[in-house]
Amino acid sequence: MLDQRVDAAPSKVPDPTRQMRPSNASGPSSSAPLLSDRSTIGKSLLIKGEITGSESLYIEGKVEGSIDLPGDRVTVGRNGRVSANIAARDIVVLGEVLGGCKASDYLEIRSEASLYGDVVVSRISVEDGALLTGSVDIRRESALEAVDHEQVEFSHVN
Repeated sequence: MLDQRVDAAPSKVPDPTRQMRPSNASGPSSSAPLLSDRSTIGKSLLIKGEITGSESLYIEGKVEGSIDLPGDRVTVGRNGRVSANIAARDIVVLGEVLGGCKASDYLEIRSEASLYGDVVVSRISVEDGALLTGSVDIRRESALEAVDHEQVEFSHVN
């Protein structure tokens, strides 16, 4: 009599009940490049309050309150309307900002943008056609560090 064994190893024949995804289908993959660390506030959103964190922010909607992202970039898109003080490394305005801006590196106001508020920056770029109403304070050292340093100096003066 012949002793026959049946292997318990999985078969190489595909299981017809198992759904297969085509190799060109989009979807999460460990080899796919990661999306940039940027959050977006869409056109139809209204945010009221304080925004803090450690990633860049793109605003196409409305924000009222304050934005504090000291190590990152804040971009106010063409549809963006911001009524807030903004503190960030880089600030780019394509829409409308009503509030102060403190950029430790640079502030860029594009041609169709408007900014109504005081500005403290290291570098600034205002394109032809942009509207800027307020004071501009250009600091040689990091603008945010300069503001913090001034507050410490004033607290020691009697």
